[in-house]
Amino acid sequence: MEIPGKPEVSEEIKKKLEKLKVKLDKLKNSLMKDYKNDITGLTLLPPIKDPRFKDLFESEDIENEENVLVLVLVNDAEKKNKLDYKNKLTKDLNKIAKDIDKNIVLEILLISELKEMCYDSRYEILQLIAMSAPLYDPIEFLAALRISEIHKSMVLKKFEKYIVSYIAAGSFFRGDKVSNDIDVYIIVDDTDVKRMPRIELKERLRSIIIQQGMQASQMTGVKKQFHIQTYILTDFWEAVKEAHPVIFTFLRDGVPLYDRGVFMPWKLLLQMGRIRPSPEAIDMHMNIGERLIERTRFKLISVMGEDLYYAILNPAQAALMLYGIAPPTPKDSINLLREIFVKKEKILEEKYVKMLEEIYNYYKSIEHGKIKEVTGKDVDKYLKSAKDYLDRMNKLFKQLEKKKNKETVKDVYENAIKVTKEVFKTYDIKGEVTLPKFKKLVDQNVVPKRYMNLLKNIFDMRSKKLNKAENDRIARESGEFLRGMFELLQIKRTSELNKKGLRFKFGKDGYGEVYLLNDYVFIVKDSGRKEVEKSKLSKEGGLSNIEKSSVKELEENLTLVKFGEGTFIKEKLISDLSKLFEGFELML
Repeated sequence: MEIPGKPEVSEEIKKKLEKLKVKLDKLKNSLMKDYKNDITGLTLLPPIKDPRFKDLFESEDIENEENVLVLVLVNDAEKKNKLDYKNKLTKDLNKIAKDIDKNIVLEILLISELKEMCYDSRYEILQLIAMSAPLYDPIEFLAALRISEIHKSMVLKKFEKYIVSYIAAGSFFRGDKVSNDIDVYIIVDDTDVKRMPRIELKERLRSIIIQQGMQASQMTGVKKQFHIQTYILTDFWEAVKEAHPVIFTFLRDGVPLYDRGVFMPWKLLLQMGRIRPSPEAIDMHMNIGERLIERTRFKLISVMGEDLYYAILNPAQAALMLYGIAPPTPKDSINLLREIFVKKEKILEEKYVKMLEEIYNYYKSIEHGKIKEVTGKDVDKYLKSAKDYLDRMNKLFKQLEKKKNKETVKDVYENAIKVTKEVFKTYDIKGEVTLPKFKKLVDQNVVPKRYMNLLKNIFDMRSKKLNKAENDRIARESGEFLRGMFELLQIKRTSELNKKGLRFKFGKDGYGEVYLLNDYVFIVKDSGRKEVEKSKLSKEGGLSNIEKSSVKELEENLTLVKFGEGTFIKEKLISDLSKLFEGFELML
């Protein structure tokens, strides 16, 4: 079979391409002359024929086949009034383009707009960039988008069933001006895996996904390192619950290039402060300080440039996390330390915040090249400050830990007693919650025997002085107890409520429900519970004055049901319902 070769390009087309190249080079040079600090990249777009792509741009000239479309990517991270900035830039740059050739049309896209498109699941812009021809890409940002989009397409084509999210992260997608590599994170759904262990699924997919990453690198010719991190969903969720700082950074700075409705809710939960760290994560941050202090004795510039800085920063973040604040940025850590512990709680002296502030500024001076040499005297000075600072932070941490421990004990105990009282009420066990009374539930095989031990531990947690590790363990185990008791209540309530309600049919296609609750009859005219009425039971067992009710009132009465008592329906109620609803039929 003959394999067709590359089609020959005519001399006329070659001349057109050469002429276009000259004009585009002139355009690039003209734009770089005055706008080099604004422009992140220039790329030649293919003809826009697909309707999906037409909605991406504001210009009316994109459908003109004579026009040459060039996308201008602009870093607006430090711009305040982005709309005015974009409008002015669009006007100025297009004037330069028109002076070179009237058919050159520039489309200005702010990086913030690109991110918003991805947040809104409008990924068409990425497809268009992947098909474009870069003209100017000094930090390879366009290249990063192209390789990520091409790799994402390869991964989805082979594993779409398992891919939950494909996220771009790291310094590149955070908007840093300099970056040495490209980082993407892929989250694989392992919740429906039955034929193999989850870790095996992760390794199998990871191996193929990394191979595809190498292919994407070869196809695009991107020089920067393309790093691919693969997480299985259950492991990733554990990391989120443990509030690992890497995960916080990933959620805060990551940009979804593909998402099945998982990453963005996590990102919003983080922004709302609903993702909080575990005691283990807090301990990890607290202990890091002491370990890093020891390393500072053997380093000079690297010590001041990294170790000493994080040695004092991590305990500050640990204290804030223990207080209930998600891991903040370094600069925010200083401000929050002062606002919360010095001014609000008045449990920390200002001089320790100033120590952190001084070392932070010193570190930044090294990072920005203002300080290029560190003397032994500097190291001694800051080591002493850091040691004093850490000693004080340890005392602060113990104060906070003691307060937090009391709150944890109180919350665990009160929640356990509250739900157990509800279960006692359901099973007609009277009086306060005690272990002998709870044993009745165990003897009746209502709850597992281990729940007895869990409840005993919760009592011990309140009555005995246990250490932090023991309290943390019991607090974790209490979750099983609470879930089990809530499930027991739900099952029992559902079972009992089925005895309190009747289904009926009326008219041609009408359905409804009747509940006899606490001397009241609640009538729901459709299964969606959109229209609720109530009536007090008459002496004859029928309806009296019918009045409008609500779903809320029905649910409040459902919670007051006395379980175990029988419900008797008198003929009068059936008769009254028949008069109320034409064609009334009782469903059994």
